[in-house]
Amino acid sequence: MAKKKYRPENQKKAWWFLLPSLLVIAVFSIYPLFRSFYMSFQSGFLLNQQFAGFSNYIQIFHDPVFIQALENTAIFGIVVVPLALAISLLIAWIIFEKVKHKAIFETIFFMPYVTSMIAVGIIFQYFFNKDYGMVNFLLGLVGIPSVNWLDNIHMSIPTLIIFGIWNGLAFNIIILLSGFRNINPEYYTIAEMYGATGWEKFSRITFPQLLPTISFLLTVNFIGAFKVYTEVFALFGGQAGIANSAVTAVFYIYNKFYLMGRPGVAMAASVVLFLIIIVITIVQRMLTRRKDI
Repeated sequence: MAKKKYRPENQKKAWWFLLPSLLVIAVFSIYPLFRSFYMSFQSGFLLNQQFAGFSNYIQIFHDPVFIQALENTAIFGIVVVPLALAISLLIAWIIFEKVKHKAIFETIFFMPYVTSMIAVGIIFQYFFNKDYGMVNFLLGLVGIPSVNWLDNIHMSIPTLIIFGIWNGLAFNIIILLSGFRNINPEYYTIAEMYGATGWEKFSRITFPQLLPTISFLLTVNFIGAFKVYTEVFALFGGQAGIANSAVTAVFYIYNKFYLMGRPGVAMAASVVLFLIIIVITIVQRMLTRRKDI
């Protein structure tokens, strides 16, 4: 009788060690997922629900606020994720190549990541204030008139995008710097022996070696962008901008569930958002794998 090959995942003892973690995941991640899907077909208040079929889904797709929330969320994700990643890559590359005391700059760039989003949002409210904000002051120095960043329905999303880009830099830079350190320095030594320029080293060594890290950041950032809520709450003082001009999908779900007492509608919107995120993630992974990232 052939002896079965030893594999750690086939050992029963391993599953006993994993059981506590699996129970936590099942209770706090998997069960809420199925519960949300079940509630999306219910109507009424949280303690007195009745089966409503697809009425909640029909309602949200006929709700112009939900459509606007999806549009705003999509614009936010499509603009913020690539711009924040490109700026982060530039800053990380400058720190890695040009700066001597890298640890100091890493600490400085990581500080916003551990700072309360509400506190940062309050500071940005002052920055974007029409009358005394720093942004309008700087624009005035080059002759550009003041912009009503926070109380103009046409400027709500651009303001949120600027805030989102800034907010995404800290995490991206730290992860990219880690990716830079994992590149074998012998590649650069050999490239310098053959007289490679700085751009050639970046385009032919640094960037290809960073592609797995960039792929990871794209996935994480897109998921985070489609769940944007705290940035809106902090920047517009608990509101979704003037006349819901900055409403996002998660903000819509929160308002329906907690403020309007419509858990079925909120869960239907949650399921739609979940499916959108899953589809985008799968498409992105397929594209990156095709490029051997």
